[in-house]
Amino acid sequence: MVEAVEVRPRHEERTIGIPGVWWARSVLSIPIVLSANLGARVRERGRSRMSEARARLLDTASGLFYSEGLHSVGVERIIAAAQVTRATMYRHFPGKDDLVVAYLTQADESIRAQVEAVRRENPSPVDVVRAVGRAIADSIRGPGFRGCAFLNAAAEYPDPDHPVHRAVLAHRQWFLDTVTEILADVGDTDPAPAARHFVMLRDGAMAAGCLTDPDPICETFLLGIEGLLDSRERTRREPVT
Repeated sequence: MVEAVEVRPRHEERTIGIPGVWWARSVLSIPIVLSANLGARVRERGRSRMSEARARLLDTASGLFYSEGLHSVGVERIIAAAQVTRATMYRHFPGKDDLVVAYLTQADESIRAQVEAVRRENPSPVDVVRAVGRAIADSIRGPGFRGCAFLNAAAEYPDPDHPVHRAVLAHRQWFLDTVTEILADVGDTDPAPAARHFVMLRDGAMAAGCLTDPDPICETFLLGIEGLLDSRERTRREPVT
């Protein structure tokens, strides 16, 4: 694809306002054909500006949603805090529910990336389980912890058919499936009950960790994981009868 511009008759070469792109002004008043690279750079610059605004909106909303709740934070508050216009807001997110889903999607992607990094760095399934547990405990001990973003969202959007609730369920199903897959390599019995146990330990720790001193909560949570691992590993050592 090419683009054409009308140029006036002048004897010079000059740069235009995009770094690394130049074109020659002809001595004749005829269209100069530009490569598609110029149009691509213009479009890319526009997309970059839009993506920066979207990222600022999403980051601002995420902080407010997590710290203050989904229903209690209105669109006008987010627009003012992000320093964007209403038109910019609705260009990227047609409604508040879309912004909430994007917030949960971003959280989901971040957790998935963390778990995948742990799995790459720890070849032993036992070490992976422990590392995931430590990461959860570290988040509970972190400043500003207010519980699980997904459990909080489910409490505010209880309708199972609502897009926000579906986003919560999708994340939780992925987490359960992933823990099940990891625990399948730790022990010879069906890993599903142990995986459900892990998720329930995690849910309890996340719920209690924002209500009281998180240290004993995390200690109990990590001890529970060790109990699961011990039980799984015993199945490898015990002879089949």
